[in-house]
Amino acid sequence: MIKAIFMDYTGTILQEDSWEMKEVIRRVCDSSAVPDEDDLIARFHTHLKDWEAKSVGDSYRDADEVVTCTFQSLGEEISMTEDIPDLMKLMRRFWGEGEFFPDVAPFFALCGLPIYVISNNGEGYVARAMEKRGLEPAGLVCADHVRAYKPSRDLFARALEVSGCSPAEVIHVGDSYDSDVMGARSVGIRPILLQRKDGPARRDVTTIRALTDLLPLLKEERK
Repeated sequence: MIKAIFMDYTGTILQEDSWEMKEVIRRVCDSSAVPDEDDLIARFHTHLKDWEAKSVGDSYRDADEVVTCTFQSLGEEISMTEDIPDLMKLMRRFWGEGEFFPDVAPFFALCGLPIYVISNNGEGYVARAMEKRGLEPAGLVCADHVRAYKPSRDLFARALEVSGCSPAEVIHVGDSYDSDVMGARSVGIRPILLQRKDGPARRDVTTIRALTDLLPLLKEERK
């Protein structure tokens, strides 16, 4: 029986196309040799994942440091002239005050199970954003707690410890196949892929379009 839900934060709860992120993207495009936004976003995520992979254990850097390093290495690649501290101000506002998807509050209200948020972001940002929306997760498990980023199994193992549940007693929902699906599977947790937009079909994982689509599945699990 499912006793708890594990849930990703950015891209699952927090909208990545909030005005803060749109402003970051606009500023970087306007001050670099890469005018195409999709190209820029892809490059950013490549650098971000590289820095996250290198930030583990004794070499761990928190999310602020990792994203600062990401802007620095990306900036060198694309000849960016935008001020990185100004970009980081927008990023911090995004993490702690950005817009939530409209299905988040209804899911929290109707789920009926404790929800644990698992995030690469700093706990302070996530906690502030949840409090601002009047949402009360059962717990927050962040990269800072284990000094590693998704898809590290350490984050998911810590979430199991915090929740007191076994892998068979939880479901993890997130929007990234590589980080969320693979990370959850590394400790035996059943993953649900949240694919809000059209994208490559995944036959090896249950896929939903909105968080509220998970409610019927949970109802079936309880029978």
